[in-house]
Amino acid sequence: MTPDAGHTQAGARVRFEWGRAGAALIRPGEIAVVVDVLSFSTAVSVAADRGITVLPYPWARADAAEYALRHDAEPAVHRDEAGPGRITLAPGSLRSAEGVRRVVLPSPNGATISFSLHSAGAQVLAGCLRNATAVGRWAASRGVGILVVAAGERWPDDSLRPAVEDLWGAGAVIAAVAEALPDGGGAAASAGAPGVCSPEARVARAAFLEARAAADDAGWPALLADLASGRELVAAGHAEDVRIAAEVGGSDVVPLLAGALAEGHGFVPADPFR
Repeated sequence: MTPDAGHTQAGARVRFEWGRAGAALIRPGEIAVVVDVLSFSTAVSVAADRGITVLPYPWARADAAEYALRHDAEPAVHRDEAGPGRITLAPGSLRSAEGVRRVVLPSPNGATISFSLHSAGAQVLAGCLRNATAVGRWAASRGVGILVVAAGERWPDDSLRPAVEDLWGAGAVIAAVAEALPDGGGAAASAGAPGVCSPEARVARAAFLEARAAADDAGWPALLADLASGRELVAAGHAEDVRIAAEVGGSDVVPLLAGALAEGHGFVPADPFR
């Protein structure tokens, strides 16, 4: 279905959208930043720090293990199947992995969105609270449009559940982009002018800045653990996922989805921004 023209945030260089449907609004030549804080993008960030290539794969497909075998990669398993030496969506499993160079990592949100965006021809970055500053600066340095996509979560009926942690992560990326632009990303300019954040992008940035101020007192781990997604993970015994996601500014590596997915390429560290 073709979106209403008013929904496209036309005229803005930096835009903000939600989920799979929002990702479909990518424009030719743009950079897409996929933000799935709990936990796909955080897992990719941890992997990039360790030089592990992550091959995203759609959650709905049943052939992920075959895809991994074909491309000489380890297949990730569901968190419920976790065990010593097994890789899951949990960032800690990638931090402790030994002898792993390549991983196929399906997820219903971040991986699925990344796969579809790359298939549509976009340059795709994985952004989270750990690497938002580096990702935002790298994206800003490219001189093209930027679509920041908060992946969100799923309700039982498979509809989008907006996730505040992804709003904060997206806002952190947008804040870094804005700081790297000459006008701070918010100048009132005519349609098509460079360096302009859409109103939606400015709202996401404001949400992050408010959370950052709150974190000065409460701390990021507590803020994330108190969110719906954080509570779900902690209750399921995955509190470490939340703690790693809360390592704000902990990485300066920019994960870029490079090369043809059909040939087994995945997220690798991008070249330093110019």
